[in-house]
Amino acid sequence: MNDTMLPQADDYMIRGQEGADAQNAGAPILLQYWQTLIRWKWVVLGIMVAALAAGAIVTLLSTPQFTATTRIEINREQQNVTKVEGIESPQATQDDEFYQTQYSNLQARSLAQRVARQLRLANNESFFAAHGAETSGGLLSGDVAVATAGNARDQQFRDAVDLLLDHVTITPIPRSRLVDISYSSASPDISAMIADAWAAQFIATTIDRRFESTADARKFLELRLAELGARLEDSERAAVAYAANKNIVALGQSEGADGKTIVERTLVSSDLEALNAALAEATTERIAAESRAATRGSTQESANNVAIANLRQRRALAAAEYAELMVQFEPGYPRAKALQEQIQSLDSAIAREEGRIASARTSSYREAVARENDLRSRVQALKSQLSDQRRNQIQYNIFQREADTNRQLYDSLLQRYKEIGVAGVALSNISVVDQAQVPAKPSSPNLFLNIALAFVAGIGLSFLALVGLEQVDEGLRDPSSVSRLLNLPLLGSVPMADDDEDATEALKDSKSQLSEAYFSVQSNLSFATDHGFPRSLMTTSSRPAEGKTTSTVALAAALGRTGKRVLLIDADMRSPSCHEYFGHTNDAGLSNMLTGNKTLGEVVKDTGLRGLSMMPAGPTPPSAGELLSGDRLRMIIEDALGSFDHVLVDSPPLLGLADAPLISRAVEGAVFVVEADGVAVRGLRSALARLRQAHGRIYGAIVTKIDSRRASYGYGYGYGYGYGTQQED
Repeated sequence: MNDTMLPQADDYMIRGQEGADAQNAGAPILLQYWQTLIRWKWVVLGIMVAALAAGAIVTLLSTPQFTATTRIEINREQQNVTKVEGIESPQATQDDEFYQTQYSNLQARSLAQRVARQLRLANNESFFAAHGAETSGGLLSGDVAVATAGNARDQQFRDAVDLLLDHVTITPIPRSRLVDISYSSASPDISAMIADAWAAQFIATTIDRRFESTADARKFLELRLAELGARLEDSERAAVAYAANKNIVALGQSEGADGKTIVERTLVSSDLEALNAALAEATTERIAAESRAATRGSTQESANNVAIANLRQRRALAAAEYAELMVQFEPGYPRAKALQEQIQSLDSAIAREEGRIASARTSSYREAVARENDLRSRVQALKSQLSDQRRNQIQYNIFQREADTNRQLYDSLLQRYKEIGVAGVALSNISVVDQAQVPAKPSSPNLFLNIALAFVAGIGLSFLALVGLEQVDEGLRDPSSVSRLLNLPLLGSVPMADDDEDATEALKDSKSQLSEAYFSVQSNLSFATDHGFPRSLMTTSSRPAEGKTTSTVALAAALGRTGKRVLLIDADMRSPSCHEYFGHTNDAGLSNMLTGNKTLGEVVKDTGLRGLSMMPAGPTPPSAGELLSGDRLRMIIEDALGSFDHVLVDSPPLLGLADAPLISRAVEGAVFVVEADGVAVRGLRSALARLRQAHGRIYGAIVTKIDSRRASYGYGYGYGYGYGTQQED
C-alpha cells in the first residue's frame, strides 16, 4: 500500500513545485538584478569607492598637459600651374577613400620622422622632458664612445618618433574638409611648435610624393626613348639607302592626317610630266604645221607677209599706171611695155616669195613631226622607268612607314617625358587654415572627466565582479531552483527571524509569519505518505546553524496545534539545543535511554505547548555514533509511537558526521533543511548523497532564513505570510 501511494504523493509535490517554478520564472528580470546588487552591495560599494579614489589620485598626480591645434584644409583637386596632366587620373582623388587615406597619412611614421628630423628632436632635452622621458645623458654630453654613439643616437631618434606618434591626434571636422592636428605635451611652446611643423611637413610630404610618383615613369621613358631613337635612326637610314639604290628621288613630300609621310612626286614623275606636256605641245604644233602645209594658194601667212604686201602694192601701182597708158597708147608704147615688164617682174617676185613661204611650211611640218616622234619615244621610256620606280616605291613606302611610326612613337614619348618633368609643378591641395596658438591653460587632466570615467570604470568593474561572484557563489538562493538543483520537492520557504528569542516568540504565536510558513510546510508533508503526515520524521541539514532545530520545533508545534500528540526528540547529542526553546535542563534524555539508564516516562518533558512533548538529548556521550549504530533508537521511536501520534527527531548535520545517516534508518523519512545563500550546491548534493547511501527516504527540502527584502524570490514566496497581521497593522 505504501509503495503504491508514496510515489503519487511525491509526484503531487513535484507538480506543485513545478508550478511554483513557473510562477517565479516570470519574476521581473530587473528585480532579480536589483536583488543581486543588494546582495553584493558592499562589494560594489568598495569597487566604486576604489575606482573614484583611483581616478582622483591619478588626476592629482598627473602632469598637466597642454594641447596646441593646427587646422588644415584638404581639397580633393589640386591646382596645376602648367596645365599638364600628371600620372594619376583626375578622378582618382574623388573616391570615397581619399580622405581616409589622407587621415592615415597624417598619422604615418614617415611623417613623424620628418618632423623629428626637421626639429632635431633627438637632441632636444626639453622635448623629452616635456613628455617625462629621459635622454641618453652620455650622448648629449659627449661622454659616450664613438662606437656606441651612433646606436644611441638612432635609438634616441626612434624614441622621439614614438613620442610624437603617441601624443599627436588627428581629428577630422564632420561634414567639412577641415582637419585638426593636435599635439599634447607638458610644454605649451613645444606643443605649438610641433603642431605647426606637423602640418608643414605633411604639405611638403604630399608635394614630394607627387614628384616621386613620376620618377619611375621618367626612368622608363628614358629607356624607351633610347630604344626608339636607335630604331628610328635605323629605319630612316634603311629608307634613304633603298631610295638611293633604286634611284628614287622625291621632289615633294607631305604629312597625311594619320601622321604618315606621303611622297607626292619623284624626279622621274616630274620629268615625265614635263615631257608629256612638251609632247602635247609638239603634237599641237605638228597638227598646225600639217594644216598649213596642206593649204594651197594664198594663206594668211602670205597676207601677213610684209615683203609680199610691198610687192603687191608696187604691182598694183604699176598695173594702174599701165591701165592709164593703155587708154592713150598702144601696148607697144615703150612706157607701157616697161610697165608691163615691171608688172611681170613683180608677179615673179610675188610668186617666188609665196613659194618660199610654202617651202617654209613644209619644212616646219617635217620638223614638228620629228620633234613629236622624239618626245613620244622619250615619254614611252620614262613611262617604263616610272612603272619600275612605282613597283620599287612600294617597298620604299614600307621603309618610310616604319620610319614614320618610329618617329611618331619617339615624338609622343619625348613629349610625355617633357610633360612629366613639369607635371608636379602645382599648387598644393592642402592649406593651413589656423596656425597653432600657444595654449594658455592645460587641456588635461580634467578632474570632472576623470571622475566620470572612473565612475563608469567602477560600474564596469562592479558588473564584472558581480558576474564572477554569481558564478563562484553556488549557494541556493532561489527556492524555486530546489527541484532543479537538488532533485527534491520544495516543502516550503521560511522567512528569516532577527534572533533566536524572536524566533521562539514567533513560534508561540500561531499568526506569526514564521508559524504560517511552517504550517505550510506541515500541510505539504501531509501529502507525503498515504496515511498523511509521516508518523516518524527526522530533520537534518548539511551543516550547523541552518535552521534545522527551529524547523523541527516549529513543525512539532504546528502538529500539536492540530490536536495531535507529538514527541520531539533531540537526537543531536553533540550539540543539543531543543531544551533551550522550552526552558528545560538537559540532565537526562535520549543518551540515557540509548544506554538503558532511563525509561521513556522519565525523560519526556512537557513543553507548555498544546499536544507537544519533548525528549532532551541528555548528557553528551563519549561516542554518539556508537550509541546510534544499533537498533536501540528504532525501538525507542516505536515505543514512543505507542503513546504519541507523531515523533519528530532533530538530528545532527550530515557533513562530517555519521549520526544522521544512522538516525535515518530508525524513522519513516527525513526533511532536508537548506539555508538560503548558505552552503554551496555541491555541498548540499554531497550531503544528500550520504543520506541516500544510507537508504534514507527524503520527503523534500525546506529553505530557511529567506530575506524577502533582498531576495529575487520575495515576490513569489512569503506573500501570504502574516496577511491578517498586516491588515490589523
